[in-house]
Amino acid sequence: MARAPLGAVLPDFPWDTIADVKATAAAHPGGLIDLSVGTPIDPVAPSIQLALAEHAEEPGYPQTMGSPQLRQALVEATQRRFGAAGLNEQSVLPVIGTKEAIAWLPTVLGMRGSTVVIPEVAYPTYEVGALLAEATIVRSDEPVDGADLVFLNSPSNPTGRVLGAADLKQWVEYSRDTGAIIASDECYMYLGWSQHGVSILDPEVTGGDNTGLLAIHSLSKTSNLASYRAGWIAGDAKLVQELLLVRKHAGLMVPGPIQHAMVAALNDDTHEQLQKSLYANRRLVLLKALTEAGFTVDHSEAGLYLWARREGLDGRGSLDWLAERGILGAPGDFYGPAGAGHVRVGLTAADDRVAEAARRITAQ
Repeated sequence: MARAPLGAVLPDFPWDTIADVKATAAAHPGGLIDLSVGTPIDPVAPSIQLALAEHAEEPGYPQTMGSPQLRQALVEATQRRFGAAGLNEQSVLPVIGTKEAIAWLPTVLGMRGSTVVIPEVAYPTYEVGALLAEATIVRSDEPVDGADLVFLNSPSNPTGRVLGAADLKQWVEYSRDTGAIIASDECYMYLGWSQHGVSILDPEVTGGDNTGLLAIHSLSKTSNLASYRAGWIAGDAKLVQELLLVRKHAGLMVPGPIQHAMVAALNDDTHEQLQKSLYANRRLVLLKALTEAGFTVDHSEAGLYLWARREGLDGRGSLDWLAERGILGAPGDFYGPAGAGHVRVGLTAADDRVAEAARRITAQ
């Protein structure tokens, strides 16, 4: 029997498809300003670095479920920062960055051959996870018949759209009626601007019952820990323990020193507040520049990006417009057909590069 590579079922890796656009932007005399990926550029807080270094000599295997200190910190931070309720140390689970957790979630939950709903405009890894599980994919922002797993994303990557409590309640009621599992990606929850996100685990949404509900969180953005690969899942304890069993068998464990760094990050809210203020300033600079240059910025009430469109251009046209000025964005079609009219512009560049990007965008 001929072997079928698993990657054959997957789309091209999105960023590989804009290499020529990146080359155009990089040829600008003032150099490339890369706003295409939400990768942090500010330093990790010293207290987190210290926690990592102090435990770098630990030789043993870490606990897949997380150390007791980490599990306690996960419970407390999820409740304190995001208003979640009904959590205990059996209902949280550290993961090796949320991308891998999302990519394997349909498979680990036994969704092979099932139906997975993802947003109309969505982070590509939801689709990848469903494809890896050989599931049927439905793009919808409204409840549909026959779903077994639903990915929500609020605040949205890429649009910055925020779902309110009433929107989330609708999905929780759907879960109660159908048995569908709701996986809510809340990695940008802390970065609210004109509107603040609500967690799927907020008691106003759940009525105090987390059955069938999972929230996915990350330390990559507000703690600048993208290189550490540090995230977690919280919610329905039965589902979390189901995930834990598979992850123990598969050896999917967060390294011990990283677990200590996570504890330091989770127990300190001040560094997140400082980081949010940096992004707030960069956002205002880029928002002003884009609107002055004739772009319309839609949604973007929260998150790490501006979701922009330009009259007379599709998303790829806007991508080229920016590249001619040495700026690399991400085309909206990365996130599904409904995003094809937009370009995503990230806030993740140093202040001087953001200022330079704004100057180029508004230059005549």
